[in-house]
Parts: sequence; structure tokens; C-alpha cells
Amino acid sequence: MKTQTKLKLPSWNSKWVAFIFPLVFIYYELIFKAFTGDAFFSEALLYVLLFSIAYGGICTFICSIFKNSTINRILMPICLALPAIFFGVEYFVYKQFKIFYDIPTIIGGAGGVASEFTDDVKILIFCFDGISKIILLLLPAVLSIVFGKKIFAGEGFGIKFKLLSIFVSAIVLGTTFVAISYSPSYSLILGEQYNFQSSVESFGLLTSIPLDVKNYLNGGTSSFEKPVDGTEPKPDPKPEIIYEKNIMDLDLESGKGRIAEINAYVKSIEATSQNEYTGIFKGKNLILITAEAFAAEVIDKNLTPTLYRLATKGINFTDYYQVSGAGTTGGEYQIIFGMMPNAGGMSFKNAAKNLNYFTMGSQLDRLGYYGKAYHNNSRTFYDRHKTHITIGYSDGFMAYGNGMEKFVKNTWPQSDLEMFEGTVPTYIDKQPFNVYYMTVSGHSGYSRSGNYMTSKNWHRVQHLSQYNETVKGYIAANLELEDALTYLVKTLEEKGIADDTVICLSTDHFPYGLDDSGQLRAMTNLINLYGQEIPNRLYRDHSALILWCGSLEKEKPIVVDTPVYSLDILPTLSNLFGTEFDSRLMVGRDVFSEADPLVFNAGFDWKTDKGTYIASTGVFTPAEGLAEEDISEEYIERIKAEVRNKNRYCTMVLNNDYFRYLFGDK
Repeated sequence: MKTQTKLKLPSWNSKWVAFIFPLVFIYYELIFKAFTGDAFFSEALLYVLLFSIAYGGICTFICSIFKNSTINRILMPICLALPAIFFGVEYFVYKQFKIFYDIPTIIGGAGGVASEFTDDVKILIFCFDGISKIILLLLPAVLSIVFGKKIFAGEGFGIKFKLLSIFVSAIVLGTTFVAISYSPSYSLILGEQYNFQSSVESFGLLTSIPLDVKNYLNGGTSSFEKPVDGTEPKPDPKPEIIYEKNIMDLDLESGKGRIAEINAYVKSIEATSQNEYTGIFKGKNLILITAEAFAAEVIDKNLTPTLYRLATKGINFTDYYQVSGAGTTGGEYQIIFGMMPNAGGMSFKNAAKNLNYFTMGSQLDRLGYYGKAYHNNSRTFYDRHKTHITIGYSDGFMAYGNGMEKFVKNTWPQSDLEMFEGTVPTYIDKQPFNVYYMTVSGHSGYSRSGNYMTSKNWHRVQHLSQYNETVKGYIAANLELEDALTYLVKTLEEKGIADDTVICLSTDHFPYGLDDSGQLRAMTNLINLYGQEIPNRLYRDHSALILWCGSLEKEKPIVVDTPVYSLDILPTLSNLFGTEFDSRLMVGRDVFSEADPLVFNAGFDWKTDKGTYIASTGVFTPAEGLAEEDISEEYIERIKAEVRNKNRYCTMVLNNDYFRYLFGDK
């Protein structure tokens, strides 16, 4: 008579290890989602739970693989503590920057943050909120140490138990991936529209880490897509003047591998034409400014008259966005390179070894301009002493630590006014000049005790009853930028060169330091500043673009009322300054060209003159005055494919040093 073989489970006080890891991983993901996510109960929650169960089975196998229970007992808290550390780091990153940082960015930026912003890190961690989150995350590992002997008190785990844990994990993983493949929006995040931010929100942190490693090893991108049918016909304007195309004589035939793929994509793009605004700034000076955490709402006719003058008497942009994707260094990257920072905080650092041919620093340097970049904070933070000497400014980069300390007192944050007062006299007689500023006075936090600029200018904002104390502090800090620009414009006018100088100013990111939470519904201070609820990230990232020249004040105002964003700055300036560039190589558009407006972010949200698409929900909202039936499904699919291709192009140009292939070492 045959005896039936039964699955041999560990002793009664050991078998619960099979449930510990899945439950703990679910616990990690749920508290992480609760503290960082906007939509808690959604389809994504199901995927997060299923992935947690699968990874729990894998860790159960790892912690039962040895016959020696002592080794298993040591492995268990390690397998619980390592994920807890990742969750903790990402939580604090999100609390500070309102975005999840991929692993290369965290590793690459950890030293700089620890050394340059030690006090900020201490405040972030060593407070009730920080300590409580650390305790919540480390509690499972601590409990496993305390009760480890009881959990592993049995005779061990049979081979069938070990195989069962792996089998269950494989089944759950496979089923989850199959389910995702049938989801129209979530399947894209696994493939064509992958980015770390969307992945964490959709699948949880435990899944996003291996996905990000896979994406990194795969070169960060897939192949370009063929254009989707559905291009809507444009009326023939029959222009009175036939303008030349912004196109260069390029070798787009000899490349191999990835270079050949980029070449094929570039060839598929229709070049834009020069226009009536081409070269109107030719030969003029350029002052390009990235203003720390600046927002359109700071501009006020009475409170900030210089900002108001520059914004309304230059070229007026009524629908501008500085999409946020990688904090300050990501915002700088967008403005300087005209590219999306798809390598996160490592984008600028990786670009430092490339040929950065089309930055305004490089373009105007080739025309004989004097050039220099400035920053009034540490020269080494974000490795700016390495990155900002590669963007084309002939006289290099000055910051606190290699000359700026002669002009700027060591306060926190440092003064934009003092930076301008100290540096403008050093280049104003070196015409034509081309300078770049990264300011810092608008940096968070905004308390009178912790922010010198807030304290200094508090008397100018305390009457603003429509704002709470934090928002008043934010505006007060930004008044230092107002004072810096007032000094700058006055000096240009006294020198008689205001008509020959262009000021272009954008921000690096929305003022994320106003709130502890990154959840849109919980960003109460940002809502107070904006004066309304924040429906999505694109609206959160709306801002102001200043493009002014003294000569424009004598002309009829130029208004750009289509959607514009930071990636449009480089091609627009290139056109206005009349430099030689190929519009096919630019991700953004010259806003005065015939190109259709398109704003997008690294999360594949986008906006055109016909409406707004939010990738996380898959919902397209027609622009005001249009109905859903006015917009074809083919149009939406075409723009989605175009956004995916542009994101891929940004990644591939960076990863393959594409401009060095095109232009050698020029």
C-alpha cells in the first residue's frame, strides 16, 4: 500500500515565516504610498500588493535555504532592513524634492547633499516626522532580531517548502505582469513610457528598483517609433516671404547602432523655417538666468515692479511651464541644453563629458562673445565645478569657493543682489557678453529664523493678508531677486546698453520647498500661493518666462499665447540671435516658427493648443472652446508617440554623445 507524501511544514512556531515577508513588504509599500502618493485606492494598489506577495515569497526562500537555522536567523533582519533603508531614503528625498530619485541619482548625489546641506539633512531626519518614519520602517527588522530564535526554533524547512515559496512567487509575478499587459495605461509604464517616478507610483518601490536597474543596463531607452497616422492637414498660409529652413549640412548616413537610430529619427523630422523674428537680437548681449524656485505669482505690479516690467514689456508668454523632473540640476539642464533630464540628477553630470554644441554658451562663444557662468552658492554642490565649465562659457564658472565669496556674504541663502552687484561690473564692458546666472536667494525653507532673505525682506510682505506666513516668507525671499534685477536693469541703462542686452529668466522648478507633502491635494502652501487647487503636475509646474530687451519696449508688445516650456528656450533664443542651428536637433520649438506647440514632461504628460493629456490617468481634456468630438483619437495617439520619441531622443543624445558624432570636437 502506497503512503501519500505530504508537504512537510516547519514546526508550528516556524511556519509563520512564510507569511512574514509578504506582510512586511505590503506594510512597507502601504505606509510609503500613504505618505507620498495622491491616489491611494486605485488599480495601482492591486499591483503593489501582488508584487509585495511575490517578493515576500522570494525572501522566504532566501531565509530558509540553509539547514542551519542560525544563518537563516541572521539573513532575516538583513532582508527586512535593506528594503526599509531604500524606502527611508526615497521618503526623505520625496519630502525634500517632491520627486522620487532613481538609484544612480541617489548614489551620485548623496555625498554632495551630505556635505553641502548637512543642517538641512539633520532637520529633515531628526524631527518627530523623520524619526517616526524611521521607526516605522525599521520596526520589522528589529522585531525579527528580538523574536528570531522563536521563529526559527523548529527543525528547519523541507525542500518542498522552499520550492513552494519560489513557485508561488513565480506564479504571482507572472500573473501580475500579464494583468498589467492588458491595462492600456499601466502597460505603457512597463515599456514605452517607463520612468522611475511613474513606476514607483504605479507598481511600488520594490518593483521599481529592479526595473530601473534593467532600464539603466538597457541604455535607458528603446527604439524610436514610426510616426502614427492621423496628422491633421494645415492650411497653406501662402507667405509673402519664403524663409529659409533652420537646417545644417549634417552627416546623417554614416552612423552605426544607436547613432544610426538617432540619425534616422532626425531625418524623419520636418525642419522649421526662419521667420520675421529671426536675428532680431543678433550681436546683442545675453544674460540667461535660472531663478531658484521662482513662480509666476511672485510678479506683482506694485511689489515687484522690475519683474513686472520685464515680464510685460518684453515678449509676453501667457502659458509657460517649467516641468519638474530632477530638482534644481534638472531644471538647469532643461534651460541650458534644451533636453529632458531623463537620467535624473545625473543628467548634467553625464553631459559634462559630452560635446555640448548647442548651448547658448557654446553658440555665442563661436561668435566671439565673452562668456562666464555664475552661482552664489557652493561651487562644488551638484558638481557644478565640473559641469558648468563644459557648457561653453569662455571664462569658465565662478561660485562660492572660487571668487564669489569676494562679493557675497556667507548667509543662508546667499544674496542674489550681492552677486549681481559684485559680478556685473566685471563683464559689462566686455561686449558682446554672454553670461549665465544660477540664483539661490529663493531657496527653501522660508521661516524668518532659518532664511536670511525672508528675514531681511519680511517688512515688505507682512501686509499681504491673502497669504499665510510660509507663503509670505517665500515671497520675501524672492524679493532679493527683484532687487538684483532692479540693480541690473538700472546699470544697463546707465551704461547705455539696455537696448543691446537681452535678459532671459526662467525657474529651475516650482517652489517645492513650500510644503512637506508632495501630494497635490496636501500642498496647502502652494495652493495658497496659486490661489486655487492643483489638478495635475502640469498645472503645478506652470510658471513665468521672462524674455526682455530694452529695444522691445519701444515696439508693440509681442504676445505668445500658445503653450511654451523650458525646452523651447534654447531654439527660440537661437532663432532670435540668428545663430546657425538645425531645428531637427532641438527637442523644443522656436515659438515663432510654424511648429505646433507641445509641452511634455518625463512622465509623458503633455499639453498642446488642443488640450492636455495626463498619462497616469490616460485622460485627455480638450482645451477651452473645444469639445471631445473636435479631437480625433488619431491625433491623441500621434502626440503620445511624438512625446515618447522626444523623450527617447533626449536619452539617446546624452548616452551616445551624439553631437560629438555630428560636429567632432568643435
